[in-house]
Amino acid sequence: MREQLIFDLSREGRKGYSLAVNDIPELTPQKVLPEKFLRTRLADLPEVPESEVVRHFIRLSNLNYHVDKNMYPLGSCTMKYNPKINDAVCDLPGFSELHPLQPEETVQGALQMMYELSDMLAEIAGMAAVTLQPAAGAHGELTGILLIKKYHEARGSKRTKLLVVDSAHGTNPASAAIAGYSIVSVKSADDGRTDLDDLSEKLDKEVAAIMLTNPNTIGLFEKDILMIERMVHDNGSLLYMDGANMNALLGITRPGDMGFDVVHYNLHKSFSAPHGGGGPGSGPVGVSEKLIPYLPIPVVEKIDTPDGSIYRLNNACPESIGRMMNFYGNFSVLIRAYTYIRMLGADGLRRVSENAIINANYLLSRLYQSYDLPYPKPVMHEFCLSGDRQKKQHGVKTLDIAKRLLDYGFHAPTIYFPLIVSEALMIEPTETETKETLDLFADAMLSIANEAETSPELIISAPENTPVKRLDEAHASRQLNICCPG
Repeated sequence: MREQLIFDLSREGRKGYSLAVNDIPELTPQKVLPEKFLRTRLADLPEVPESEVVRHFIRLSNLNYHVDKNMYPLGSCTMKYNPKINDAVCDLPGFSELHPLQPEETVQGALQMMYELSDMLAEIAGMAAVTLQPAAGAHGELTGILLIKKYHEARGSKRTKLLVVDSAHGTNPASAAIAGYSIVSVKSADDGRTDLDDLSEKLDKEVAAIMLTNPNTIGLFEKDILMIERMVHDNGSLLYMDGANMNALLGITRPGDMGFDVVHYNLHKSFSAPHGGGGPGSGPVGVSEKLIPYLPIPVVEKIDTPDGSIYRLNNACPESIGRMMNFYGNFSVLIRAYTYIRMLGADGLRRVSENAIINANYLLSRLYQSYDLPYPKPVMHEFCLSGDRQKKQHGVKTLDIAKRLLDYGFHAPTIYFPLIVSEALMIEPTETETKETLDLFADAMLSIANEAETSPELIISAPENTPVKRLDEAHASRQLNICCPG
């Protein structure tokens, strides 16, 4: 049933509130505001009783899709279930009622949490130090690249290029360009991993760093990572890891042990803080020893005294790249990640990645015969199928498959990415889905593959069971072109 607008539910004289009688003497408006700022008519607000307001928003919330409702198989987004204990800890008055401008001595618990979280993240990734400031993954990328830039400048080396693999997230070249670098693309080899010959050809003394995701966006681990590390460092360049796929590595292997100089974490992916719909996010950055002097300020420090440890914010870092965000990062996301790590411990984090890898490979084993598999299995925590077969043989595009999934009660996986896979379907089940849920999703995907052969028109017109049916995308595209030429 279509939900009405709140204004459609409005009836004159109905109210959901009652106000106490005003016992404060009134002032004439002219004594308070200049006449030009005075409203000439009352705001046109809906008049609805409380019961109808509550029901209206409950009905709207039931139309929404979220990770508490069902599986979110978005490859490279790691939309895992968010434990409710995270929210409970975040709501503790000692955290929720703080103000970022309070004196340090009044926020020792918050500073201790941030200090310990930095330490834990550094240990997890094998890095020397971590900053919690960046507000999201792309913000972490920019921070990391600025650290790399500062490192080269401090050494008197003016490098102008940054290498980015062709399977990278789109934010990688965008972040590098914002930092002022020219982008050079490195090809993927036939097995979906970095082409070492192409990398060797493009490594020169102008290259500041290479940005890699490991495992990459196809879900494949860069088995030649130690060779890549030697090639890059022998050139005087640095190694950057996009940590979006960290969910495959926790407790198993560490970027620092592979030789990465910079890695950003997505606390809103690997460490279970909710995300989607624009945020919130958090993209801490870990660095090797040689980059510590350039970390953003302020740096949270621990000082041991005879009376115990105290924590402070140090702004006296003359080589720092400066602030990357007002205050100290997305604090509520930091609390949730801290709770998640402390709750699981080292063994639990390893099981997270092991289960994520098992779930991805199980799902792939059920689907790869009904869709094209451009690159070999087994995979890590995610995998990439192609809808080329359905498109070429039956006229059913990946976009149509994604829309048809909505009729089966599932959110679509990431589609048309990575760009090196035609008609891409990138699927990441995460570790939090049960075998029963994975089987339901697999059954839906297999059913859609069968429908593509027997009833392609059903998929091309999907979805049918959602509050909003298929949009006129061709019309929307034309309107966009009219409004935004070029």
